[in-house]
Amino acid sequence: MAYTPILSSPATTSAAPTAASTNQSFPLSSRLPFPNFSSPSKSSSNFNRPLTKLHVSSPTNQPSTATATSTSKKATKEIVFFDGGAHYGDLVANLLLGFTLLWLPLTLAAVFRGFFLRYRFTNLRVTVISGLTGQDRSDFSYKVIKDVQVVPRFIGEWGDVIITLNDGTKVDLRSVPKFREIAKYCLSMAEKPAVLKETGPKGF
Repeated sequence: MAYTPILSSPATTSAAPTAASTNQSFPLSSRLPFPNFSSPSKSSSNFNRPLTKLHVSSPTNQPSTATATSTSKKATKEIVFFDGGAHYGDLVANLLLGFTLLWLPLTLAAVFRGFFLRYRFTNLRVTVISGLTGQDRSDFSYKVIKDVQVVPRFIGEWGDVIITLNDGTKVDLRSVPKFREIAKYCLSMAEKPAVLKETGPKGF
């Protein structure tokens, strides 16, 4: 029994690889710039988180207690009524009489008052500043004043103001300009009767 070999045609044989190469699939690279969409379960979990409400109180127009306290403790502004030294006439008169040896100590005292002594009267206190550099200073309030007296000097151009304190201390302010006005101001600030005690004129 004879066998007849079956031979395929060249066209059919060559077409098979072409079809196979056409239908061949290539894997996609994971590095391509495609957006990465998260899973629906994770996205929904972000929106289902509990919300926390913050309650903020609005400021009121009323000042706080600390501000009111600081305002009440604010110091009263100090107003100067008189600030100056001894009257220049006291220095001139004592310099003219200083040529005599007997008057020389008084002349030196007048020079010291003229250059190294200052009086200051404000609405809060009385201040006496003395010394070469002003290092000696005495302050006292009008509340401790008991009495005020004046002693005119020369022909009444200047005078001494003698202030008596409640403890009996006497403060003698020598050769003060406008001594009557200053004495009346001290009495008014100390809330004392405005009766000024004045003695007769005395020397220099």
